[in-house]
Amino acid sequence: MDQFLSVVSTRLDDEDVVAMIDEVQQEYVRRYGGPDETPLDVAEFLPPAGVILKAVRDGAVVGMGGWRVHEGGGPEAVGLRPGDAEIKRMYVRADARGLGVARAVLAAIEQTAATAGRRRLVLETGLRQPEAIGLYTSSGYTPLVPKFGLYRDEDQSVCMAKELHR
Repeated sequence: MDQFLSVVSTRLDDEDVVAMIDEVQQEYVRRYGGPDETPLDVAEFLPPAGVILKAVRDGAVVGMGGWRVHEGGGPEAVGLRPGDAEIKRMYVRADARGLGVARAVLAAIEQTAATAGRRRLVLETGLRQPEAIGLYTSSGYTPLVPKFGLYRDEDQSVCMAKELHR
């Protein structure tokens, strides 16, 4: 049977997204000893300020990711340029890993951000997430030094960026 994968726009408070955020938080607890405490707000991920996407494979939600802007300043915006968008909550469920879901979600993030006029995507991942670092590196993301926002002084953080083209 062929596997059908689609990536669709949704909301941060969508029940499937909330369930996956809980799962990714448990992954952070396993890898780092605690959850990611970065504040997230539903409004940050509503167009035009951001987007949340979920990947659906043969009717099952298997992944997610999104982007948001920090146009209002504050500590989250330190080190960012006008036109930047931050990738947040990229996650693929364990039983769907290795099937191209993460690449499909990342491509949709890049496309929606570019369409919205964003010029660069930035992200933070951690040293204990080599799979994520590999995905981003192989997708054209390069180290962002100095780091940005709330992550600038975090030893376990890796910040990366990629210029977007419309």
